[in-house]
Amino acid sequence: MSETVDILAFGAHPDDVEIGMGGTIAKHVQAGYRVAICDLTEAEMSSNGTVDRRRMEAADASAVLGLSARTCLKLPDRGLSGSPDQIAAIVTEIRRFRPRIVFAPYWDDRHPDHNACSALVEEAVFNAKLRRYMPELPPVQVEQLVFYYINDIKDVSLMVDISDYYEAKRLALQAYQSQFEAPDRSNGHVATPLNQGYLTNVEARDRLLGSGRLWSYAEGFALKRPQAIQLF
Repeated sequence: MSETVDILAFGAHPDDVEIGMGGTIAKHVQAGYRVAICDLTEAEMSSNGTVDRRRMEAADASAVLGLSARTCLKLPDRGLSGSPDQIAAIVTEIRRFRPRIVFAPYWDDRHPDHNACSALVEEAVFNAKLRRYMPELPPVQVEQLVFYYINDIKDVSLMVDISDYYEAKRLALQAYQSQFEAPDRSNGHVATPLNQGYLTNVEARDRLLGSGRLWSYAEGFALKRPQAIQLF
């Protein structure tokens, strides 16, 4: 049984969470919060890289960000069906780590796996609080489910200033060389949207989002439920 964490972020593939909220993770780890990532799949369908290499890259990125834990459920890449077994596997992770806040990909992304991950996590967060669902594990009431962006950004309802933590995000993303470096035909790598300046676009997106608040960089998030704050 792993120790309790404050934040548990789910991604369909290794690198999803880092793209969407690597700076936010680095900022919260630096502030003393415990953060874990759970990758639903091993990204075995990726055009470049291998499962073993992606696993090593994820470990390197985790070390950069200072994660308390990282797990992989080994669900089928391009096979996130929303089945009861897949939901139960995610509930098990939520009850294992007992996070206050859960993060998932935004629900309207160009990649079907990101959308499927979003829906699965939303179902699992709901089920995790039901005491008669999987009664062998104590129920967990998550305080808030927050959605991060991987590709397109819209409906931003929350922003985090990550200006002082952007180098950590850069280094975490650079760990995924198999995905983001220019293709090397001698190794059989092929051109994909990810290795055609994708990280430059991510950085430009984060810079543009921050500029509205005169921040150097920001990461945006969406909410479906109002977030309670204490103003005074």
